[in-house]
Amino acid sequence: MNRRNFIKTSSLASGALFLPSFLKAFEYKRLPAGGKVLVVIQLGGGNDGLNTVIPFENDLYYNKRKTLSIPKTEVLGLTDQLGLNPGLKSFKDIYDQGWMTILNSVGYPNPDRSHFRSMDIWQSASDAKEYLSTGWIGRYLDSSCGGCDKAYNAIEVDDTLSLAMKGNTKKAIAVRDVNRLYKTTRDPFFEQIANATKPDMLTEDNLGYLYKTMIETYSSAEYISTTSKIFESKATYPDSGFSKQLKMISGLIQSGLQTKVYYVSLGGFDTHVGQKGTQERLLKTWSEGVSAFLNDLKAGGKLDDTLVMTFSEFGRRVEQNASNGTDHGTANNLFLFGGKLNKKGFYNEAPDLSDLDQGDIKYKIDFRNVYADVIKNWLDVDEESILNQKFPSLGLI
Repeated sequence: MNRRNFIKTSSLASGALFLPSFLKAFEYKRLPAGGKVLVVIQLGGGNDGLNTVIPFENDLYYNKRKTLSIPKTEVLGLTDQLGLNPGLKSFKDIYDQGWMTILNSVGYPNPDRSHFRSMDIWQSASDAKEYLSTGWIGRYLDSSCGGCDKAYNAIEVDDTLSLAMKGNTKKAIAVRDVNRLYKTTRDPFFEQIANATKPDMLTEDNLGYLYKTMIETYSSAEYISTTSKIFESKATYPDSGFSKQLKMISGLIQSGLQTKVYYVSLGGFDTHVGQKGTQERLLKTWSEGVSAFLNDLKAGGKLDDTLVMTFSEFGRRVEQNASNGTDHGTANNLFLFGGKLNKKGFYNEAPDLSDLDQGDIKYKIDFRNVYADVIKNWLDVDEESILNQKFPSLGLI
């Protein structure tokens, strides 16, 4: 296995192997005032966008979904044509305050309906026929972005890293629980490993790279644990695992942790059977968590420095199936949240349900156009070098 393959496949960033503190040599810093942070939320399974943002004045919507459609009386109206699923009640206030942008019909050419392949496309920012082994955030870390030389510059709130967070030479760190990670790295077992290790072994070969990765992860664990104690959020969050993850991220942001990208997931959206109740419950979990998070950041003066992007690997078919659910589709809606959005509310019109591609919504916005805006205008690096081609700006931020 060569060094490049090692960084893509290893699980060291999850806290499995570390070296003792006498080998660490990293400078700890706090994110400067005004430092911008990106939070990516992945809705795993393929969220049904048509029952998330509802065209409640469109007869075609109700004709295609006889029992699955949301009755007009239950839709949370935002405009005279579009509204939200009743599970998204917490977003009504966020929308009214101008902290939300909704993009409709987001996708990519030649869409793939496989969960795994479509998620790979979104996470790697590749073409449908292109297979990349690095993610768009990982390539951001690889770039010459200012202050991107530490593993903790990007954190995935999980036990393992997704493709999005892996680059050619750098990758993020996976942290589900700050305190647990720190305690794991201080196990005496790892002290014994260090006895056979000398700093002059830290070369560019596989073994040397292994040790360097262990050192950086060990050091990052201490830095994250120490910095997280600076601020503890007193805000009230819903009692869900997803909300607890967002509360942890809020605490790290407001502590000044020098992390520029956070990545968190909420799964369960593969609703082939009995969709309505399941999706509404999941949307409620998502919206209540995000709303608490945004209000927490606002109270701490960090909302204008934070951008939240939520996506799912694909939408669902326009017509419901025989099991009161929906099958894998294509284009979907994408949500942005924050205090510095250029176009608040709806960015574009609703999907055209009279012009479908074999029963699926046609994409109007390539998701990489959104990425390009985020990379260039928020993360402040050259988007073409990360996306491998030029995508016009949408002027979102």
